[in-house]
Amino acid sequence: MDDLRLLTVLAETGSLAEAARRLDVHHASAWRRLGALEGRLGVRLFDRGRHAYVPTPAGEEAVASARRAIGELDELERRLMGRDVRPTGIVRLTTTETLLRLLAPAIVKLRAKHPGIVLEVVTADAFFTLSRDADIALRPAVNAPEHLAARKLATIATAVYASHKYLERRARPMDEHDWLAPDDHLAHLGSARWIDAHVAPDRIVFRASSLPALHAAARAGVGVAALPCYMGDTDPRLARVLPPIEEMASTLWLLTHPDLRRTARVRAVLDLLAARLMRPGRHRELLAGDGVPITARPSR
Repeated sequence: MDDLRLLTVLAETGSLAEAARRLDVHHASAWRRLGALEGRLGVRLFDRGRHAYVPTPAGEEAVASARRAIGELDELERRLMGRDVRPTGIVRLTTTETLLRLLAPAIVKLRAKHPGIVLEVVTADAFFTLSRDADIALRPAVNAPEHLAARKLATIATAVYASHKYLERRARPMDEHDWLAPDDHLAHLGSARWIDAHVAPDRIVFRASSLPALHAAARAGVGVAALPCYMGDTDPRLARVLPPIEEMASTLWLLTHPDLRRTARVRAVLDLLAARLMRPGRHRELLAGDGVPITARPSR
């Protein structure tokens, strides 16, 4: 199975170093494994180009077969997991670092209600392959992937924030503010697209690859930043400079593979997270950006 995954990831990335990183093995181990596989088969599977590994005709056939085999094994695993009726075992949840702070009370309740479930949380901005890398994803996105079972939890509003110190020091029209912007890693965000369309490039003084980094820079007084309201509104060192902007909004989705949602432990976590984040109250208000006035100046 490891050899099959090496073939598919190497074909996808064209880089042995990147394939080794994704598979969490040493570069030398991946190189030896590929060489041993080619030795057993008696055929070269990849041409080692100057910039990339390119499948040979034999390699293309091997990669196609490997993908089919992995797909069939993953499908079998999902079907077998779906027959589990006990709310015990490990559930892997992938979400963003910023959303994790909203989940702490739900995790406490999960431990009390289902002590047999061990929750493993992976914080990452990229989507994982559900059923192999994770069982559940809690993700902001405009639309949910069609092949997944999706539950719409809430609207995530985004507004523009700055520190009180920055606003005291830099009272000026919006088009003259120093802006903190997402870099290419966050280009999928509505805030990134809005800034590209509405903010002059020479007004951008800082870029970052994560929302926590933008939050930290805004809090330090570097400039103004577009942040989810559940981050900006809960930080007393920040004030709203602009209200929530519709074009920046996204939807919070709870996602799993259709075969996994019948698994008792996965179902238990799905239901608890949905109940926590969908019910009226502080969490939904924070996500939606409700109830907080625009503050152009810090209050005295």
